[in-house]
Amino acid sequence: MPPFTVLHVCMGNICRSPMAERLLVIAMRERLDRLSPVTAAPARAAAVEELLHSHSAGTGGWHAGEEMNPPAARQVIARGGDVDGFAARKLRSDQIDAADLVLTATADQQEYVVALRPDAAARTFVLGEFGRLLPAVDVAALPPASATPDEVYARGVALVAAVAAVRAEASPQPGDDLDDPWGRGDHTFARVADEIEETVGALGAALLP
Repeated sequence: MPPFTVLHVCMGNICRSPMAERLLVIAMRERLDRLSPVTAAPARAAAVEELLHSHSAGTGGWHAGEEMNPPAARQVIARGGDVDGFAARKLRSDQIDAADLVLTATADQQEYVVALRPDAAARTFVLGEFGRLLPAVDVAALPPASATPDEVYARGVALVAAVAAVRAEASPQPGDDLDDPWGRGDHTFARVADEIEETVGALGAALLP
């Protein structure tokens, strides 16, 4: 049921998955900006929350309760987002159960998610894989697009199923994995954030064209 829920997964939940969580929110907010440019910012933020729940977790729990890694936070803020209220957490099975789409940073993490919840296999993708397969989907065949919770949810669920169908005819690619930027410089974080932004931006555009 609405809102359409996207769960982002990486290792420690302080770098890649938090950036993906917040960058997807930015992408959806930008779609709403184009649809309703005169709407006040607080109203747009509330509208995004009604349409989309973007959250994240890590396969390991050693950073639980920590803030986003500072260079990751800088990338989110520089791209127009915020890091308020973020706290790292370990992935739980119920989070997977509640997700309409699970995007992992690497293939190993995808396997971890599916091992926890085999029935989530069809809605669990490496983020780079999802972005690579998305252009092959005929978005015109999806349910109608509108900035309402029910229609975004229906379109999102159909989109995930369509990408899964494309994946059945494709092979995994090593380049689908996101590099782990932890302990590296801002340049690496910026490159990884660019890769994330490309995919979540395309997802936002598919949900609200």
